[in-house]
Amino acid sequence: EKHFFHKVNERLSKPNIFILNNRWDASASEPEYMEDVMCGQPSQHKPKHSLLLATGKKVNSVPAGTRTFVCGLCSPVLTLASRLVVRNKYCSEREGTETGLLALVLRSQYQLLERSVTYNRELCISQSAVKTKFEQHTIRAKQIIDTVKNIMDAINVAAAEKRVQSMEEREDQKDRLDFVRNQLNILTEDTKEKIKCVTEEVENKVSSAMTDEICRLSVLVDEFYSDFHPSPQVLKLYKTELNKHIEDGLGKNLADRCSSEVNQSMHQSQQEMIENLKPLLPSGAQNQLHLLIPCRKFDLSYDLNCHSLCADFQEDITFHFSLGWTSLVNRFLGPKQAQRVLLGLADPNIQIPHPLATTPSAASLPALTPENVSHDDFMVPLVMSLASLTSRTSMSIIIVGGIWRTVGWKLISISLSMYGLLYIYERLAWTTKAKERAFKQQFVNYATEKLQMIVSLTSANCSHQVQQEMATTFARLCQQVDITQKDLEKEIARLSKEIDQLENIQSHSKHLRNKAIHLENELDRFTKHFLQKSK
Repeated sequence: EKHFFHKVNERLSKPNIFILNNRWDASASEPEYMEDVMCGQPSQHKPKHSLLLATGKKVNSVPAGTRTFVCGLCSPVLTLASRLVVRNKYCSEREGTETGLLALVLRSQYQLLERSVTYNRELCISQSAVKTKFEQHTIRAKQIIDTVKNIMDAINVAAAEKRVQSMEEREDQKDRLDFVRNQLNILTEDTKEKIKCVTEEVENKVSSAMTDEICRLSVLVDEFYSDFHPSPQVLKLYKTELNKHIEDGLGKNLADRCSSEVNQSMHQSQQEMIENLKPLLPSGAQNQLHLLIPCRKFDLSYDLNCHSLCADFQEDITFHFSLGWTSLVNRFLGPKQAQRVLLGLADPNIQIPHPLATTPSAASLPALTPENVSHDDFMVPLVMSLASLTSRTSMSIIIVGGIWRTVGWKLISISLSMYGLLYIYERLAWTTKAKERAFKQQFVNYATEKLQMIVSLTSANCSHQVQQEMATTFARLCQQVDITQKDLEKEIARLSKEIDQLENIQSHSKHLRNKAIHLENELDRFTKHFLQKSK
């Protein structure tokens, strides 16, 4: 029997084994045990059967009793019972006899045995099948559910920690972005004020330096050497070279006086900009700021354009006697009034214009009234009248005669001799060098007047160049700050998206864990109802 159990266990994983006892012969020879045999198996065989099933089949003692049956009486008696059942009439007629009583007993015993064997066998097989089929799957399913729950718990915890970390990082990035924006606005206003101060300082320096250089223009002109000749072609070339010399000399002198200070001031301002904007940039961009501002010397462009400025210059290198009538009038009355006097001498019929009614074209010019006529305006008609008188021969004779009577011929002769000698000396001294000196002096006077007119324009131009350079530098730095702002905005958007994804992961993991718990409860109910009940 044990060998049989081992063979069965080798071939089948969980076989259903039943013990059928053929005890009819024993009960026939032992009438006192007949009732026990008919009702089931003898009590003395139960421990043996239970031990055999427990050791061989690996089942406990509770179901072992349900797997043992007495079936030995079935083969001979069952035939007799079936015949008696067929012969119902015969049985009914002899109910009182011994044979009829035995038929009834066997018939009831048969029905009881059939129900017991069939029910217990079907119940055992069905329970064993359910247990065999679903017990391991249920155990494995519970293990998988536990694993899923652990995984979902781990995912939920990790997502929660990552979400908190991302939210803190996003808040830090938002604070950083607000700080960068506020500081950039403050630094922009401060930089504008700084640029304004630097440009005003440069404008004042250039204006002062240019004024000083204009005062020293004669020295610069005297340093110019070139072939000079009164011919128009040579004079034109001489003017061109002189203009270039003045423009280069003034530009060089202004650069020597202003460029170093301007460069130092600009470099200091640029370094202040860099130091102020460094905290707004990441460490990687801070190390590359020196690449945005190349270390080069800033040169101001003064753009004097002397050639166009002095294009209207008209030289006068003809000989003028120092005691001549024209020179004396220029000396005492000035060039403008002398010109009017000389025009009056040339044409005595020219009248001094009287005040006219103002017209729309001359509305901006003040009218000549007795209140605003100066002393020179009264002297001009007087001198012109005298000139017109001296133009007459008779008046000249009267004057010469009066002088002769008053002074005498000797003094007149000596004066005329000295006057003539002086004229001859000056005429002989009027060489090409003298003409060049006169030309340079006239050019200095003319260029000085013209250059003084563009001092403010040139200084404003230089200050504008400095402003453009500093504004360009600050714009480059601000461009890096703008890139930093965009990077921060992208990082904030990425963190927000990541936080949303983590929230979805948490929600989904909780949902899956709840489903796992629900499935676990269903498995527990299934185990309690089907598997534990079958044990």
